Amino acid sequence: MYLIVGLGNPEEDYSNTRHNMGFDTVNKIASEYNIEVNKKKFKGLYGAGVIEGEKVILLKPQTFMNLSGESVKEVVDFYKIENCDIIVIYDDMDIDLGTIKIRKKGNPGSHNGMKSVVHYLGIEFPRIRIGIGKPENGDFIRYVIGPIPEEEKEILDKSTTLAKDAVVEIIKCGIDNAMNKFN
Repeated sequence: MYLIVGLGNPEEDYSNTRHNMGFDTVNKIASEYNIEVNKKKFKGLYGAGVIEGEKVILLKPQTFMNLSGESVKEVVDFYKIENCDIIVIYDDMDIDLGTIKIRKKGNPGSHNGMKSVVHYLGIEFPRIRIGIGKPENGDFIRYVIGPIPEEEKEILDKSTTLAKDAVVEIIKCGIDNAMNKFN
């Protein structure tokens, strides 16, 4: 069983922001594989289904971003999921806009949601980082939680589609193959 986690902020005000790339990717996976992500438990919204013959749980933590690890840890403990079967998807300012990167493990960088997940799981779990670029003016908070400009929407939409495809590739062919294909 795989746990696929999309990081984001739960309030409607944040739905069209760079910080919700993880949620957007999970929504695309849910839509393509007819998985309803509407059950409330584990401090999140989740749904279970099948992708490429593998059972999966899709999770969107409903805590604020900096507490995301609490939700992830509750699901991991309840279902006894190994870290190698967890895929966390999130936005990353250190990656160019429109690019995704897959890693087997690593430190959280400056991302507060990942800091929380790493706090509960350690650094050894797969992740997909969606590049959102950096603000020109250095206002990082407004950049990640402010509205996405029209000229970036299509680029980020393609990025979340790539991230969705990368999740499927990891499940179907393994993380090494996915890294070779998407990095």
